[in-house]
Amino acid sequence: NFPVSFFSVILGMSGITIAYQRAEQILKLPFTISPYLLGLTIILFGIISLLYFFKIKIDFKSVKSEFNHPIKLNFFPAFSISILLLSIAFMSLSPDISKYLWIVGTILQFIFTITIISIWVQHTKFELKHKNPAWFIPAVGNLIVPISGINHFHSEISWYFFSVGILFWLILLIIFFNRIIFHNPLTDKIVPTLFILIAPPSVAFVSYVKLTGGIDNFAKMLYYMGLFFVILLFAQFKIYKSIKFYLSWWAYSFPLAAISIASILMYHETQIDFYALIAKVILTIVSMIAIFLLIRTTISISKNEICIEED
Repeated sequence: NFPVSFFSVILGMSGITIAYQRAEQILKLPFTISPYLLGLTIILFGIISLLYFFKIKIDFKSVKSEFNHPIKLNFFPAFSISILLLSIAFMSLSPDISKYLWIVGTILQFIFTITIISIWVQHTKFELKHKNPAWFIPAVGNLIVPISGINHFHSEISWYFFSVGILFWLILLIIFFNRIIFHNPLTDKIVPTLFILIAPPSVAFVSYVKLTGGIDNFAKMLYYMGLFFVILLFAQFKIYKSIKFYLSWWAYSFPLAAISIASILMYHETQIDFYALIAKVILTIVSMIAIFLLIRTTISISKNEICIEED
């Protein structure tokens, strides 16, 4: 019963690690914590990957069942995205390790994207009620490729993944708003994934600046869309406070880390202090959330509340 969605823990931890790396370099934080965060993230990635490998080996039928599930299916690219994020984290530490991680992550992301979109196209089982923000994960993965990819291979490869990510982000965004406005509300377990809405424009902003070498009006539009979703989702606070703990709570972490990284980059490019303030505030919030989630997840594991049979 070990769920593939456990890789969302790595998305959050690696995103926070990268955010602190950038904050230490650009915002000149008075302390250095990113090496310890990177070490913890690598350990967690190793443990989660090993456990899921054992699941594949011992009970492949359960893995196949997850892959055929209309919601769980979309968490499989979290594995390739985790590798891509680790590639970004290693970029300033070891370009060679970063390059190898990028190659593996990019190949896996390409395979997952083609496979999952093919399943969407050929499906016979999906209904509108299955549509939730987790469906953005395959698209977000493509947007992450250029961030370190622009340093490792020809830019056309990065532009390809960026284009695919932007296209499907816009398509899925329209479908999702149709679903959430005109149909049944999300279940409590899925509600935390609303924060995934922050990730695509934030990651796209960072990728676009990497690809073009600067900020233009399109880049600003992407950044402010990410900021808008932050404001909108925090305004819905009352719908989160009564929800019991699920692994889906980790969906709070990576998107907030992504908008923090985007704000740091915005400050770096514009030297406007307002963006540095936004970055520091959001980074503080996501740091507290990550500490809480690590503790809460550990408690839930000890009480056998997570790795249980699910619908």
